[in-house]
Amino acid sequence: MPCCPLCNTACLDIFSKIQQKTYYNCPTCNGVFLDAIYFLSAEEEKARYELHNNDIHNIGYQKFVSPIVEDVRTHYSKQHKGLDYGSGSGPVITSLLRDSKYDITTYDPYFDPNQNALSGNYDYIVCCEVMEHFYTPFKEFNMLHSLLVPGGRLFCKTTLYQPGVKFETWWYKNDPTHVFFYSENTLLWIQKNIGFSELFLTKNLITFLK
Repeated sequence: MPCCPLCNTACLDIFSKIQQKTYYNCPTCNGVFLDAIYFLSAEEEKARYELHNNDIHNIGYQKFVSPIVEDVRTHYSKQHKGLDYGSGSGPVITSLLRDSKYDITTYDPYFDPNQNALSGNYDYIVCCEVMEHFYTPFKEFNMLHSLLVPGGRLFCKTTLYQPGVKFETWWYKNDPTHVFFYSENTLLWIQKNIGFSELFLTKNLITFLK
């Protein structure tokens, strides 16, 4: 039987079966996850990401990431150190912050696999449209937590799965690289069990405080 990749709870009942793909809803953390047998290969996943139009000069793209950029600017200055985790082929957040002389490093497993970036310590980490791609979210969030200095912030952006939404017609699950979906209860589980001191949740932004 599959176990939740976040909290390791055994999940007996199929939540949804769509186009021969099977999804489970964890009764403990309330996350929804794709059965691992349907994960893309590394080559297929990278090819999918290369289809994204991640032009750092695109005004719409800049507006999309603006909640994270503005919150970083609110809480931190160019003297602080940041990490853009899962920065992708067009790291627009990094570009916008560097335009203001912010000290921010990038890491992406496919487009910027800089392992040195994962051995530092950071005042803040940005993770925009990345957490839904985590194959092993417990491991990933533990690592991100460990990279933050005490009092540091992890800024995330994803689309939450809301109670009452019909999963079968929910647009966000259609991207084949989206494998784990979070509800507000899932975020609360992460806060408590990974060890973040606080969780701030707005319409456009998820912030964990260490």
